[in-house]
Amino acid sequence: YLRCCEAHQAMTKAFLPQMKSKNHGHIVTVASALGLFSTACVEDYCASKFGAVGFHESLTHELQAEDLDGIKTTLVCPYIVDTGMFAGCEIRKELRSVIPPLEPLYTVQQSMKAILAEQQMVCIPRLMYIPFLARALLPWDANVATYRFMGGDKCMLPFIKNTEQKTSNGHIKTA
Repeated sequence: YLRCCEAHQAMTKAFLPQMKSKNHGHIVTVASALGLFSTACVEDYCASKFGAVGFHESLTHELQAEDLDGIKTTLVCPYIVDTGMFAGCEIRKELRSVIPPLEPLYTVQQSMKAILAEQQMVCIPRLMYIPFLARALLPWDANVATYRFMGGDKCMLPFIKNTEQKTSNGHIKTA
């Protein structure tokens, strides 16, 4: 996960001087909803996504401070995308129909819509703005209570169990 963030930074830094000289371009950072708030058992993933969000925000401030209004930035923060990466991750049963994993095509469409509209940030689905705002506005204990109500404290446990069942001594088990 951390290498992905490092690659994004290196790529941005490689193209940024040319973008600055022309005051033109668009930098897109694909992070995750888990870059805005966290969950248990995927600390490395959350850390890398928080890092991507921080890099993006700092870069956006830099461009604004230098009056480079021709260089646009978009931060994309999707919820779980149904690619199999987090297969088994489950929020509270009663809420699964409200916040199901995202279809990849839908995620791409919403991301492209935000990029083309020069939207600075997009949470997919929009419902993901709520925990992001709650984290900033509510006291810690209120956030923990909400997190537990949603099933966030245990949502990755089935994923981890599935992963552990698939691996043995660092090798993928085959049937």
